[in-house]
Parts: sequence; C-alpha cells; structure tokens
Amino acid sequence: MDLIHVNQEKCTRCGICVNICPPRILQMKESGPSVTVTQACIGCGHCVAICPNTAIDNSKTPLSNQISLTSFPVIDSDTAYHFIRSRRSIRCYKNESIPRNLLLKLVDVARFAPTASNKQGISYIIADDAKILKKATETVIEWMEENQSHWWSFPLHIRAFRESGIDGIFHSAPHLIIATAPKDFKNGRENTILSFSYLELFANTLGLGSAWAGLFEMCAFSNYAPLLRLFKIPENKSITGAVMVGYPQYSFKRLVDRNPLDVTILSDDQI
Repeated sequence: MDLIHVNQEKCTRCGICVNICPPRILQMKESGPSVTVTQACIGCGHCVAICPNTAIDNSKTPLSNQISLTSFPVIDSDTAYHFIRSRRSIRCYKNESIPRNLLLKLVDVARFAPTASNKQGISYIIADDAKILKKATETVIEWMEENQSHWWSFPLHIRAFRESGIDGIFHSAPHLIIATAPKDFKNGRENTILSFSYLELFANTLGLGSAWAGLFEMCAFSNYAPLLRLFKIPENKSITGAVMVGYPQYSFKRLVDRNPLDVTILSDDQI
C-alpha cells in the first residue's frame, strides 16, 4: 500500500498538510499532496489530523484510527491551569490495589506523549505483586549499603528500613510502573520523562496518586544486576524510569506556590 492516499473528490489543494509536515516530505501537485521521500515519514499523523476535509490518509497513521475533535481546545485555560497545579508527588498510599484495567489505562495514555522525531520506543512493566516490590525494596537497600557514600540520604533510608521496616524506596505503594528502552536508543530517558508526565497527570483524573521512584532509578541506572534480574530486564534493554502508583491516603486541600517566575524576554531593541 502507498504511504499517502488522497481522495480526489474531497481534496481542495489547500496545502495545509504540506505546510504542517515536520520532515517537509509532502509537496502539492495537480492530483493533490504527494510524498517526495517515503522513508523520511516519521508517522506523526499531522497530515491526516489537520485535513479539514478528511481527504488524506497515511498508512502509518490511518484515518480510521484517528478520533475526531468536536472542539479545540478541549478544556478551558483556567481548568487546565488548576488541573496541572493540582498534581502532587504522593508518598502515602492506601493499602488497596488498583484494578488492572486502570493500570493499563495509565500506560496506554503514556504512549501518546510527544517523543523525539516520533521515535516512541518505550515499553512498560507493571509490577503489582507485593512480594516483588518488597524484594525490590530489599535489593535497593542492599545496593545502597554497598554504595553509602554515593548520596547523603542513603544511610538514613538504610537505618529506617533495617531498624523500623520503613520503606523509603516505594513508600509502600501497591504498584510500580517501569519504563524500558533498547540500550542503543539514545532518546530513551527523554521519551520516558515525557510519557510519565502524561501518565502522572492522567492518574489524577482516575483518583490515583503517583511519584517518581528516584532511589529505585539510581539503583537501576547503575545496572545493578540483582535488580535487573528481579524484573527480568532483557539484555538488549535498559530501565529508563520508574513511577510508583496507588490510591492516595490523603487529599491535598490547597495549591502550593513555587519560586517566583524567572524569565527573560528578548525583544528587537535588545538585538
């Protein structure tokens, strides 16, 4: 099948698809938009999504798989502003498992995040077994004990865990979502950060809380073999991020302020 198919009866030759194509591989001909370098298409779907007449189809991003927008923007700016600010890192969770379908919704929305050149390339592991997470906590603590000088908080977490059984790694979250990417994929970490940002914001709409599992990541990024074996990470892949997820034990009542905005605007009279 050809990459681009144009419905001649619907196409008005407006040129919007040509103008919006990121790799600039479309050109307008008498018969409508045509591809100049097929292999350069990144499959972003811009051309199909932007056409006002549903006249263009792309085999990499079929029109049949796209969802029509009834209005744009989808939500007003005030709602979006307060929604984004309402996201908090959650480290106190209820002892309650999240239904499997909601966990799958979280990772499903993550895949729609923007990625460098639309390469995507991120896979996910959902850990929802309490025994595995307990073993992971113990494994990270053991790694910390071997590397106590690496970070100031390591001795504090080790002592809290060994003396009081306090889990400072996952904070007793019932689930952990791990992102992985091929070892030779240079944008794995950046794409993971973007995808988890989507995941964390969407989690709020499901009544869920989340937080980056930073200490787990430090251990994973050191390629600590016992941890990689525990989660069955293939030899050709690396862990690129991890987020703990669960039902928040408490509800925040206010939006917290941050440091004052620090911004510089360059205008014509400064050049």
